[in-house]
Amino acid sequence: MKKNFYIIAAAFFTVFASSCKDDFLEKEPNQQFSPEQISRASDKDPSLLTGSINGLYATMYTAGSGGTTGHDDFGQKGFDIFSDMLVSDMVLGGVTYGWYSPIVRYQATTNNTQNNAYQPWRYYYRIILGANTVMDALGGQDAELTDPSRRHTMGQAKAMRAYAYFYLAQFYSTGYGDGTEKILPIYTDATMPNQPKSTAAEVYKLIIDDLTEAVVLLEDFNRSSKDQVNKNVAKGLLAYAYAARGTQEDLQKVVTLTDEVISTSGHTIMNASAATGTVNPATGVRDPAAGFNNVSNNSWMWGVDLTIANGLDLISWWGQIDLFTYSYAWAGDKKRIDKGLYDAIPVTDTRKAQFTTNATYNLMPINKFYAPARVIGGQRTIETDYVYMRIEEMYLLNAEANARLNQEAPAKDKLKALLAKRMVTAADYAYVDLLTGKALEDEIYLQTRIELWGEGKAYLAMKRNKRTITRGSNHVYDAGKSFAWDSDELTFPIPQAEVINNPVLNQ
Repeated sequence: MKKNFYIIAAAFFTVFASSCKDDFLEKEPNQQFSPEQISRASDKDPSLLTGSINGLYATMYTAGSGGTTGHDDFGQKGFDIFSDMLVSDMVLGGVTYGWYSPIVRYQATTNNTQNNAYQPWRYYYRIILGANTVMDALGGQDAELTDPSRRHTMGQAKAMRAYAYFYLAQFYSTGYGDGTEKILPIYTDATMPNQPKSTAAEVYKLIIDDLTEAVVLLEDFNRSSKDQVNKNVAKGLLAYAYAARGTQEDLQKVVTLTDEVISTSGHTIMNASAATGTVNPATGVRDPAAGFNNVSNNSWMWGVDLTIANGLDLISWWGQIDLFTYSYAWAGDKKRIDKGLYDAIPVTDTRKAQFTTNATYNLMPINKFYAPARVIGGQRTIETDYVYMRIEEMYLLNAEANARLNQEAPAKDKLKALLAKRMVTAADYAYVDLLTGKALEDEIYLQTRIELWGEGKAYLAMKRNKRTITRGSNHVYDAGKSFAWDSDELTFPIPQAEVINNPVLNQ
């Protein structure tokens, strides 16, 4: 390994993500410098900590960061596919190559020896260890920092640790409610030995405390690229955490946070032509601002600008989803929208056009997610970008929280603000004014599933709203069957390797 510390810091987490050590939850990954070494070196060159946090972000799109060599293992967007398939809004239309079969057949959620049950656990705990290592190098999670650069690095590390624990809580537990169910081990520094499971209340307290502190620490942080967590992204993550915990006080905080992001972030809802990649009939040119392949779109709050230099190819989100990429979707294992969900989209809703009804590619998202050249199977090295969070999510979370608080007027206002950009005329969404109670909540949930299809957010909505899902007629497995939000099929078991390697897990 090169000794140049610039290279070590920048590559720290990608080395970490590809480590071959057998321990399931690595406390001291191979070729890793200690927090003390990083801290001493960063005293001389503060940019080293910046390199470390940027390496942490790189883990989010690195192939194999879930600890396997599988072609479904490529960071956060890989687990967005897992979640969309678990909630059944995304249909696996073929099993020629076998990727995602254990997910859609609910084998990975009912058998803890499956690799697909292992990957999210491995990935999110790697993020946690990386974030803890950065915090330790800054003096620990409770360090009082006056230097702005160090304060901003601490804020990002806390937000990333919270992001990881939040997703672990979604994937591996149904532990909301009274919060007494023991769900996950908590690690708050990089040297802690194996820990037993903590309660849902304790896990959510850590998530919310981290994000609350991150918002303050990042108050004056001006990020250089959208892959970095800033104040508004931290507020968005905090809103998701409060919505999942779901007390009346929590829901009011969701309203406050999302109102702040909507009014102050500068991000705006993408228009209909961008959302559907509409072709201008006068010029024959597709809208260049189409919102699902370019991080520069103003609706994107958090995402990553991917280039040839990142070296992504078939093992990527685009390599699994996009007809216009050299991909599994092009080669036979098509990814489609659930037929029942598609049928629920009115013909007056422009989002229906995101999915083709062409017989060969029926219900594939060819006008939502596509490499801009639109050559079938054409993109080999990935240059199209990843989205992690959009401003539209804040409108939907705000509407949902207000509806759950029986504050129906503001809930309708936020929902209509989104639908105004998706429907042909105001008359097409006037029906929202007539909705009340459960019917209004149902509509917000439906619109969340439609708007965020393929983006990994419907699973989160299903769990926090405690919904039952029913698979449409175009599913290869279990078509027509229903599954409640807390059924075994919809939550991963703690993987066998963690059970074996952590002797105090269930103490």
